[in-house]
Amino acid sequence: MLDTTSHPITARWPASSPDKIQLYSYPTPNGVKVSIMLEETGLPYEPHLVTLADKDVKSPEFLSLNPNNKIPAIIDPNGPDGEPLALFESGTILLYLAEKSGKLLGSTPADKHRVTQWLMFQMGGLGPMFGQLGYFHKFAGKEIEDPRPRERYIAEAKRLLNVLDTQLSGQDWIAGEYSVADIAIVPWLRGLDYYGVKEIVGWDDFANLQPYVDRFLARPAVQRGLRIPATE
Repeated sequence: MLDTTSHPITARWPASSPDKIQLYSYPTPNGVKVSIMLEETGLPYEPHLVTLADKDVKSPEFLSLNPNNKIPAIIDPNGPDGEPLALFESGTILLYLAEKSGKLLGSTPADKHRVTQWLMFQMGGLGPMFGQLGYFHKFAGKEIEDPRPRERYIAEAKRLLNVLDTQLSGQDWIAGEYSVADIAIVPWLRGLDYYGVKEIVGWDDFANLQPYVDRFLARPAVQRGLRIPATE
């Protein structure tokens, strides 16, 4: 059985309150999904800053919790049936926290599946495609002379943004009511600013997207979660 007090990760990131959910993260789009979710649900938790440097995410201690060496990850000392549970992958963690809290996953089984499909849309579409666009526009990929990779990800980003813009027509939230799907999606929309690609993907052509982001950012729990874990 998982022992949260002696788990290898605690040697590097010790828990001050081992009875709370332990969050190991960094405020990237994937990282803030979980801190925002924890703030929205009110579940008690303790955040630990895990930087993206190899010394952290590729350390034996972090790999003992997430063999995929990516933030975020959690340990819940009070998991299903009262047993501790360790999880990685932001989408999985969002679903777990929604089910644990009974919040932000719809009111009916059908609602849950409608919400989950948009969460999967982010996990399989927005995150990977926007990340690749950022690589080819802002980071090392911009040195590649062949324009086709960059053009591919610009086109795919535009297509995905159009899907979102169409879905948001006439409603405030992507699945009709505020949910884990919005918590997954909007941090990645904000990432377009970081990558410096809003103009090239035609952000201003999508009338529903900026109001959607603004509604999300106006939520007090979101404002708190975006700053967790603190980097200073």
